[in-house]
Amino acid sequence: MRGLPGVVALLTLVCSAEPTPAEPLLPGPVPTLRLRIASDDEQRLRDKPRRYVTCRLGEDGGDALDDVAVKLKGAAGSFRDYDDRPGLTLHVARRAADRRFHGLERFHLNNAVQDDTFANEWLFATLAADAGLPAPRVAHARVWINDRDLGLYVLREGFDTPFLERHFGSAAGTLYDGGFCQDIDGELEKDSGAGPDDRSDLAALVAACRTDAPEQRHAAIGAALDVDRFLTFMALELMTGHWDGYTTNVNNYRLFFPPEGAPAIFLPHGADQLFAEPTAPILDPPHGLVAVAVMADPAWRADWRDRVRDLLPLFDPPEPLVGRVDALRARLAPVLAAIDPALATAHGERCAELAERLRARAQFLREQAEAPEPVPVAFDERGMLRPTGWQPGTLADGVSVAMHDTGTGPRLEIRATPGSHCTASWRCRLRLPRGTYRLRMPASTRAVEAIDDEKGRGAGVRVSGASRDQGLEGTSRAVVEHTFVVEDESADVELVAELRATAGSVTFDATACDLARIGDTVADEHSPETTTPP
Repeated sequence: MRGLPGVVALLTLVCSAEPTPAEPLLPGPVPTLRLRIASDDEQRLRDKPRRYVTCRLGEDGGDALDDVAVKLKGAAGSFRDYDDRPGLTLHVARRAADRRFHGLERFHLNNAVQDDTFANEWLFATLAADAGLPAPRVAHARVWINDRDLGLYVLREGFDTPFLERHFGSAAGTLYDGGFCQDIDGELEKDSGAGPDDRSDLAALVAACRTDAPEQRHAAIGAALDVDRFLTFMALELMTGHWDGYTTNVNNYRLFFPPEGAPAIFLPHGADQLFAEPTAPILDPPHGLVAVAVMADPAWRADWRDRVRDLLPLFDPPEPLVGRVDALRARLAPVLAAIDPALATAHGERCAELAERLRARAQFLREQAEAPEPVPVAFDERGMLRPTGWQPGTLADGVSVAMHDTGTGPRLEIRATPGSHCTASWRCRLRLPRGTYRLRMPASTRAVEAIDDEKGRGAGVRVSGASRDQGLEGTSRAVVEHTFVVEDESADVELVAELRATAGSVTFDATACDLARIGDTVADEHSPETTTPP
């Protein structure tokens, strides 16, 4: 696949591109939208923000629609109460099926509290269109609710009937909402479609990804998933640094099953936090069940590497992408200046910073695209390895982590503020050959009040995607263990040293951590994980 001219290669490879380009969403000057909500319905949005109420939707210089459904939206980090600066979902056709607003049946007004450039979702939409992915279009609007000026919002097309018809020719398929940090084996909400209510379509994809024999798994996934589109989907999420997407965080996605048994298609969503870290890796192990299964297949992994190279011209050289940011800044400047001139100045500064990150990202992606494929780690003659390169996982409020250098190696601390919900961790990624493994690490806890959930209890070790039975709580010291199996010829594995608690702290002694390969082949049975005195 390599050697084809960039854009031509891209359009040839990504056969999923829509037949005709979509019209831009809300071209021209940034509109002003005004929502009129009755006081009783305002109170309903305060009390039950996820339930629709009615509003009048008007556009300055345009039409006004009555009886439009509106509710609050947003997840951890972006949700704001009604009296703050809420994110909103508007359903124009909820009570009048054929009614549209600029061709939209449903759309979202995102408050951009996690994106002070107002550019990320718009950039991702343009890149997805360039890559041939079916992704919602994005625009901007100034928003008022009654007499409150909420300021500038990001307006994003919903996964509605017009969207599905435009990209797939029909809305008859089944669309699932990935929910919050939920993989496809969870209780995904069925958004629309006439597919099976028993979710057998989802179950078939899950079963395909969990098929043991590699050759059978390849065939099963190929029948259940549009792999070509999925390779582009993964590449674009990773190349844009979309850390909160499906590939990296099992979040922010929709899954569409076209009618008549056609293979499933992942749809990108929630791309409001991009390009934050120019050196965010793209070759590290993915997290999503489908991504792990696809990337474990050597042929598909090679195709994915080629797909990254073919998408690289969208990022490198960076000036066309930087030019898009400059054009957006110029378009939004009059609106921001009308609200507050200081906002326009600050926005220009944030866009300049984004431009520098885009330039740095282009250079790093160029290096990553040609970097050699990671190889399995080497064990010593005893079959032992000391994992290094531990990094903190995602943190939440009320949780802190620290690495203490002892001179001979690090000790990894996790501390939970009383009353917090701590599921914090230290993580180490390795590529391992087929076999059975045992991870051991000394740990000491202080006043740990354990959470007991599907992943484990208190302090312990495991691999990402697995659960553990053992766990330390209270004040104690022990060596915690976890045994696991790598079934493929080689696979990327993420070791996890974690604390699941509402209070207390743990210190893991990474200087005495060891990973033992206890079998060259997959064992039929292996010793259970244990907790032993240090």
